[in-house]
Order: sequence, then C-alpha cells, then structure tokens
Amino acid sequence: MQNATSFPDWHGTTILAVRKDGQTVVAGDGQVSMGQTIVKGNARKVRTLAGGKVIAGFAGATADAFTLIERLEAKLEQYPDQLARACVDLAKDWRTDRYLRRLEAMLIVADKDAIYTVTGVGDVLEPESGVAAIGSGGAYALAAARALLDGNLTAEAIARKAMGIAADICVYTNSSLTLETL
Repeated sequence: MQNATSFPDWHGTTILAVRKDGQTVVAGDGQVSMGQTIVKGNARKVRTLAGGKVIAGFAGATADAFTLIERLEAKLEQYPDQLARACVDLAKDWRTDRYLRRLEAMLIVADKDAIYTVTGVGDVLEPESGVAAIGSGGAYALAAARALLDGNLTAEAIARKAMGIAADICVYTNSSLTLETL
C-alpha cells in the first residue's frame, strides 16, 4: 500500500490573476511535471464559472481542484453575485469537513470586481495590489506583474508578460497559456 510520501513529486502550475482598469484576467500555464519529467505541456488550469461571471484557476492535485471548483460552483449558485461570500463559505467547508480538508489544491477566484486566493486552511485572501498568484512559479509571476502594474500595459498584457517571465525562470512553468478575461 502506498502512502502520501511514496507518490511521485508532481509539480507544475503557475496561476496569475491581474485586475487593472476594469479588466480582470486569470492566466495559467500548461505544464505538469513529475519529478524532472514534463508529463503534459498544455493542461488547462483556468475555468470560467457562474455563466462566465467568475474565473477560477487552480494549483495542486487536479482531482482535488476539480472537487473544489464543483463545490465553489454550488456556492455561487447558492449566493449569486456574492463571490466573497461563496469563497468564505467554501473555505469554511474545506477547513471543517473531514473529506475536504484532505484535498491538496489552492484556488484563485476572480470576478470583475475582486480577486481571492482560497486555501484549505481557511484563508480567503484579497490582494492589495490587484495581483495574486499561486503555484510553483507563482512568486515569479507575482513579482513580475507587480513591477508591470505602473506602466501602460493592459491587464491581459501584464498577465502574458509576467507569465512569460515566470516561464523563463521556473522549470515547472511553461509558456503554453490559458487566459480568461472579464
């Protein structure tokens, strides 16, 4: 019987959200790696929810992330047009439910007005700067996007450029992007 420590060392996600001048963009790279091997280069880790009003990107175990996204969709149906409430409710369930608290993933969730990072320890974090990132290359993408915010670039251009910078630095990030815009 395998335990958690005997599973392969899976890496390979960078998710970035940028909000600027009324535009919100969530970008995700496509790389999935197992150890030092790239298993897939065009994974789609960004999804639209709530009839196109919400974008979610995930890092971590794919099946776990899909479970969380399904739960988030149910919360969005329960609380339409109340993204913060849906995220907080999801985080509460995630932290307290015996099954959910074993899930190993993180989410970035955004609508036209806000961006949230949602974690399994109960965090629902809204960034001060309108930029959030998660995953293996998240710190690189976040730093690049923050540096680009003051210029004349659009939110989409910032996301593309910052993700490119992350892909140039992080071996677990590639430049095969999925972008969703609100």
